[in-house]
Amino acid sequence: MSTNAEPVARRMWRLTETYHVVTYFSPQFRTATDALGCKGGWMGYFATRAAPLGAAPPQLVTAVFYNFHPSRVARSLPEAWSIASPQRFLTARLAGVDAGLRDLLGDDVLAGAEMAEAAELAGAAARHAPTAGRPLAAANIVLPVPEQPHLALWHATTLLRESRGDGHVAALVTAELDPCEALVLFAADHAIAGEQMRLWRGWSEPEWAAAVRRLTERKLIEGSDRLSDAGRELRSWVEERTDAAARAPWDALGEERTQRLATLLAPLAERLLENIPRDIPTSLRFPATR
Repeated sequence: MSTNAEPVARRMWRLTETYHVVTYFSPQFRTATDALGCKGGWMGYFATRAAPLGAAPPQLVTAVFYNFHPSRVARSLPEAWSIASPQRFLTARLAGVDAGLRDLLGDDVLAGAEMAEAAELAGAAARHAPTAGRPLAAANIVLPVPEQPHLALWHATTLLRESRGDGHVAALVTAELDPCEALVLFAADHAIAGEQMRLWRGWSEPEWAAAVRRLTERKLIEGSDRLSDAGRELRSWVEERTDAAARAPWDALGEERTQRLATLLAPLAERLLENIPRDIPTSLRFPATR
């Protein structure tokens, strides 16, 4: 099943990711992590997303998150674990998500029958999310499923996105794209200013320029910010492999129930997308086909 030629796994990623990503961009989430003693938003982000792994060292988190500069991670970890335990970060994460969703969607939506149905369908899909060779997915799948439907839905979307993300990293490694190179190609593919992407992920100007040179030598980049035909082909290959590796949950759920979940998630995603800051470089805003 696809819509506007977009693979089902990518379409469902857009819908589930938009629900999940309230974790990091709602004021309530920042309030919850600041209350633990976090020094800025990045510390809250790295600690809460990595918390399912336990008190992971920065080297491990850098590896599994893949495209952040090691120094950006090291400014937050392991110091965050001296501020609060991973379990306390998990508790704060869920509290921030709960408060953020209540503010953005309203109690009536969260308590509605359609929310409960979406949570049931997403949970059924998430139980089939691959975890072998996928550390973030494996770490999240053992966490308890919250009882409230809107939080159960968030838990399912988190597992689905981390499983897909782990698979995406595997595709990048297979494509022989290091973390900075992957960002350069992504920015070029989506016409995002390289400077914006570089700053967001913490890479220096010389490191970014070196990645551009390497990609130019591989004939994947033309100039400093344009994909060559070969670069466009490689980017397509990476996304196609990511989609293929993320199909299992939707194959298991079946076409009819997947379509029903998409119908339930679409109005939620539309409302939530409006609250993602415009300066965040994300492919969520890009059209399904280019």
